[in-house]
Amino acid sequence: MGAVRRIVLDTLKPHEPNIIELAQQLSELTGVGSVNISIYEMDRKVENAKITIEGQDIQFSEVESLIRELGGTVHSIDEAVAGKSIIDDASTLLD
Repeated sequence: MGAVRRIVLDTLKPHEPNIIELAQQLSELTGVGSVNISIYEMDRKVENAKITIEGQDIQFSEVESLIRELGGTVHSIDEAVAGKSIIDDASTLLD
């Protein structure tokens, strides 16, 4: 089975930990090389965040467990890339 190289998650998280702390903790997981987190909506108690993770062999179960331990939830997996390399989406006429 091919290694997972990139996942993009739509998540809901509490304000604490902040996205810097969350990115640092996610980046320490086995197989993770880099993490990007963007907040796209915020209210009094929670933040909606897009989390992009790239690496050599990302273990989704570990990622999801850490997010849950920190009080968050994964709403959806919006992108997944697996195999020997990362392929970026090609433009189509619909884009």
